[in-house]
Amino acid sequence: MKLLLGKTILITGATGGLGEAVTAAFVEAGAFVAASARKVDSSSPAQLAVPADLTTAEGAEAAVRTVLEARGQLDGVVHVLGGFATDGETQDTSEQTWDKMFALNTRSPFLVFRAALKPMRVAGRGRIIAVGSRAGEVHPAGLAAYAASKAALHSLVQVIAAENKFTGITANVVLPSTIDTAVNRAAMPDADFLHWVRPESIAGLLVWLASDASADVSGALIPVYGKA
Repeated sequence: MKLLLGKTILITGATGGLGEAVTAAFVEAGAFVAASARKVDSSSPAQLAVPADLTTAEGAEAAVRTVLEARGQLDGVVHVLGGFATDGETQDTSEQTWDKMFALNTRSPFLVFRAALKPMRVAGRGRIIAVGSRAGEVHPAGLAAYAASKAALHSLVQVIAAENKFTGITANVVLPSTIDTAVNRAAMPDADFLHWVRPESIAGLLVWLASDASADVSGALIPVYGKA
């Protein structure tokens, strides 16, 4: 069943282990996918490549404008873009790491969502979806910048949900634990990968959240922890 037939969806962070799985799932579900990243590979199944630096207002606004010019509509934004870095405990965390995490995990989604909400309000419909993190709720030691930036993202999306309760726009966050990607396997070769969350599992949930079937779900922080 093509849950997203006729929908135009902007996916940020469309490259990499999770982004590629999400893009493929949305195309399979019938969506017209605009894939955004600093560089979008020609092998992407997305119908529209939108290279952009989404940590800048100019880049975020240009990405949304490109989609609207190409399609005349924007039915959803799935914000996969993010980053992970740590210097250890808080007393050892540099300002550079702090600023980088907030640029990728908080500033970027704020700029993209702000740009997307304007045409969605005019249309009277839309889906705002972000990939957060369990660390943004559990707050583990040693991840001050990452956890704080993801917690801020979660709060941002819940505020958007509250602001758009009567507009036809929903806003939700999925909270994965460790995702089973090639990058994570290389970084943690001794881990039990069977306990991690498959990108395809997350992608399937994101497809449903972008569909009309999820109209009554907004402001949710949805755990996707696997066996971790």
